[in-house]
Amino acid sequence: MIITTPLAPAPDDILREANAHCEARRFAQALALLEPLVGEGATTDDTTLAPALNLAALSATGMGDVARAETLWQRCLAAKPDFAEAYRGLAGLYATLGALAPAQALYERLLNLTPADIDARSNLGVVLQRQERHAEAEAAFCAVLAQCPSHADAHYNLGLLLHRQGRLTEAESALRAAIAANARHAKAYNGLGTLLRDLGRGDDAAEAFRQALLIQPQYPEALNHLAMLLKASGRLAEAELAVRLALQIRPNFVDALNNLGCVLTDLKRVPEAQAAFRETLALAPDHAEAHYNLGVALHTLERLPEAEAAYRETMRRLPGRVEAWNNLACVLMALGRRGEALDVLHEALAVRPDFAEAHFNVASLLKEYGRLDEAEAAYRRALDANPDYGDAKFRLATLLISMGRFEEGFARYECRYTMPGFVHHATQGLLQCPVWQGEPLAGKSLLLWQEDGLGDMLQFGRYARVLKAQGAAHIAFACQAPLRRLFSGADGIDAVLGHEAAATAAAQFDYWVSPISVPHRLGTTLDTIPAPLVVTPEPALVEHWRARLATLEPGPRIGIVWKGNAKHFNDAHRSLPTLAALAPLWNLPGVRFVSLQKGQGEDEARNPPASLPLLHLGSDVRDFVDTAAIVAQLDLMVCVDTSTAHLAASLGKPCWVLLPHYDLDWRWMHEREDSPWYPGTMRLFRQRVDEAWPAVVERVRVACAERFGI
Repeated sequence: MIITTPLAPAPDDILREANAHCEARRFAQALALLEPLVGEGATTDDTTLAPALNLAALSATGMGDVARAETLWQRCLAAKPDFAEAYRGLAGLYATLGALAPAQALYERLLNLTPADIDARSNLGVVLQRQERHAEAEAAFCAVLAQCPSHADAHYNLGLLLHRQGRLTEAESALRAAIAANARHAKAYNGLGTLLRDLGRGDDAAEAFRQALLIQPQYPEALNHLAMLLKASGRLAEAELAVRLALQIRPNFVDALNNLGCVLTDLKRVPEAQAAFRETLALAPDHAEAHYNLGVALHTLERLPEAEAAYRETMRRLPGRVEAWNNLACVLMALGRRGEALDVLHEALAVRPDFAEAHFNVASLLKEYGRLDEAEAAYRRALDANPDYGDAKFRLATLLISMGRFEEGFARYECRYTMPGFVHHATQGLLQCPVWQGEPLAGKSLLLWQEDGLGDMLQFGRYARVLKAQGAAHIAFACQAPLRRLFSGADGIDAVLGHEAAATAAAQFDYWVSPISVPHRLGTTLDTIPAPLVVTPEPALVEHWRARLATLEPGPRIGIVWKGNAKHFNDAHRSLPTLAALAPLWNLPGVRFVSLQKGQGEDEARNPPASLPLLHLGSDVRDFVDTAAIVAQLDLMVCVDTSTAHLAASLGKPCWVLLPHYDLDWRWMHEREDSPWYPGTMRLFRQRVDEAWPAVVERVRVACAERFGI
């Protein structure tokens, strides 16, 4: 038997079979077939193997073996310097790797070989665009379109270039031309969507992104862009779904991860949001926006030192991101580092002088330092920068009132009806009668409507008497339950209603008005403040509570309230931390203390220190009528800034109020130790800058000792 060796496949057969594998994306099989021709042990001269080398390079690229692909294409070009396909492949590889200058050189050499190659010229335009050589890139795209007006990619890339240059109308025309040339150009629809979004045409943009996704459902960029449009329109559940779909397709899609965090932040799922931002930064440590967004999340979670670090990292990477400077200042303020906060805000304004939020925060800090004229100027600068800045309008109004400038202050205070975040904004649509703006009241019916706190109503309830004196035939007061019994006998009030009943009956009234709006309508000044609301305790309740008070040993009786409503925006500063903060008062010999504390603090009142024989009545008080009957039998009321202070002063009872330094309420004005709203009855003990409460309480103790001669 004669044994024969099988003939090796011919190179052309190998090329055909390898090409078939390559087209089917079976790159490993293709490269294995080509190995005998192009590998290290190959004996054939490269000059005859340019097609095999080119195909092997394409296969290596498909396998992700970039280094080998580059070597194979370089061998191919060395063997056959005029082999156009190798120039095209190696140029595309360099462009993908970001090696733009070598890619440009290869495309230019390819065009010297094949001047009519419009795809090469279009790709050259892309490389030039990525190098910020916009004029040359635009010339390349226009040259392609002059030769082939239906070249969809050239229209598309020209559209992206024009968009980047801010030539939005031309960019839209180019992108629509790309779609006209290729109705299934998903990238062109996506580019059109981003352009329309920037033009403020959100609905059209969303439709463009949806068209891109109809063509290419697995298109993460389009999903991500659509998610952000849905977020902007408040459709947060849909936005979350879209961005999560983008991440299913591309789990390491950094921008989508960052946007997921933004959506979760808006959904108030802040712990999840900060986890998304941390994942973003794990993938892309230089992602400045993710550092900023992480700072916002940590700030919201009150993890202030971490938020400070995130904002500072943002500022290091993006010095022009003034929002980070402003937010850092807010963190520093919350940490009590107000001097640093003010410095940071001035730096932000050096970057952007018209940054309204920074002017607002500067004003708020200057107010805390007592630099009131400067604070006023800063609030006005905030409004110059943004005339619709609601918080700045409101804070300027309260600052002016606190400075005794009632005319402008109370007029500006009406801005609360234009601010959607305020309950006052909804009142206008709820009450089916006109708001009173100072018209004659003779023979008219008027609905006073409570929108603000209990203390506000006690302070401004005095105006019912004034309005009645102007001839109002019928005045009803719509208020919360704790006020109803007290106001049912108040001078000037003909009826007291709950809010629901009052809203139903509103159409029967000629006008409605908030009691806090009346000073503006009447032109109240510091010199024309009406006398306080007159509160007359009910005799039967006085007798009821006298029996409880009789359990005290003889001596001066001081009522105490050390905490206000926990929901108050400034409660952390206006309320005392614990009953123990009043401990210096326990050293007053012979003084008896009565607790009127309700809500937070009641547990402490029921279990006072052994050294404090405290009579706690607050838990048994039903409303202000009970409180009035108790306070009427005390010698002095000592309390924080809460409604009990207004009630005690309205009873004519001496009332000493402990006021916080930080974010002091406007009604207490500045520096003075008395209140023009309660002359002769109220004394104010103000916390000084950086002063702890025990020092304030010690001043109260000394004053008590002087008052009672002990």
